[in-house]
Amino acid sequence: MTISHAELRQFPVQDDCLQLGGIALTRLAERVGRTPFYAYERNHIQSRIGLLRQVLPAGVHLHYAVKANPMPALVQMMASLVDGFDVASGGEMKIALDAGMPSPRISFAGPGKSNAELRSAVAAGVVLHLESEDEMARAARVGELLGIRPRVAVRVNPEFELKYAGMKMAGGARQFGVDAERVPVMLRKLGQLELDFQGFHLFCGAQNLSAKAICEAQLLSVQLALRLAEHAPAPMRLLNIGGGFGVPYFPGERPLDLAAVAEGLHATAQVLSAASPETRLILELGRYLVAEGGVYVCRVLERKLSHGQVFVITDGGLHHHLAASGNFGQVIRKNYPVAVGNRMHAAPREVVTVVGPLCTPLDMLADSMELARVEPGDYVVVFQSGAYGLTASPTAFLGHPPPLEVLV
Repeated sequence: MTISHAELRQFPVQDDCLQLGGIALTRLAERVGRTPFYAYERNHIQSRIGLLRQVLPAGVHLHYAVKANPMPALVQMMASLVDGFDVASGGEMKIALDAGMPSPRISFAGPGKSNAELRSAVAAGVVLHLESEDEMARAARVGELLGIRPRVAVRVNPEFELKYAGMKMAGGARQFGVDAERVPVMLRKLGQLELDFQGFHLFCGAQNLSAKAICEAQLLSVQLALRLAEHAPAPMRLLNIGGGFGVPYFPGERPLDLAAVAEGLHATAQVLSAASPETRLILELGRYLVAEGGVYVCRVLERKLSHGQVFVITDGGLHHHLAASGNFGQVIRKNYPVAVGNRMHAAPREVVTVVGPLCTPLDMLADSMELARVEPGDYVVVFQSGAYGLTASPTAFLGHPPPLEVLV
């Protein structure tokens, strides 16, 4: 059986060779110097952000979730395109600050922040998204020791969830945020501490292709924040409602209806503006901004025939791209979009399984997929690889060298 994948339209093809940043893949591979490598295209990312700016309400602030792709050169480019950064570790915070983003426009979320991370964040002046009452108390102690009043927002775990999300991060028992019913008491305690209350953060889920579900969660998030703000020690200056915008990876998936999301967000923004006009509404996006603008490229080492099945063995694999191997959250393995980058439309075609060099059957980049006939030296390209690729992968596994990264 031949397994297809999501349709690919984001990069041009010339002389049957994929073009990235106006450069033929074969030439780009020579420029990079070796395979495997990740390539991220500036124009695609800039165009995606430009499209969002066109359709989203003017008052909505767009933040980039650095966890999606923390490559320093890419984050530096993003600093001039978005309104703020959201980070989830001290390491990501350093990258964000080095990129030149003003510290008040950087927020730091995530459970389990160490005392060292809290000290660095308070000293830098970023907004701490408090994940618990204990973290609130520790942040206050750090501020007292440093003689700085920490900027803080409360991350809320609402009762509702983001329906149809590929990864749910709210609703029910979660390690993220403070349960909504406990927030009023926490806010009263916060008001007794030397903390600069900024607002709230709600992040319900990720990788969602349902505009209706996203719009519903956004409205519920705003309504909940407005109710909680009645207990706050200061006006709500910011409200981060997360993102969750998905991109198509697998057969049958269709792109998110951005126009429908924008229409719903216009109405939701009006609800917030009418009740709390001083509040800055923040949309936090990562995958949606960068995933489709990146590819992973590896080189074919050999062809192998086993019981009538053709295996294409490459120098890349799950140690570089865990998500494409199906081992990063998939319950049933599905193929990422894969092609032979220097034979995009060539004939003849054949059904092959693409694997890497690791000694595990989990090391698979494409299962029973129809591709142009592959020969050693050809380039296998995994699309939709601009987010959660390199940094989400076990690069030390079996001791192979890490891939390179390039922004073109």
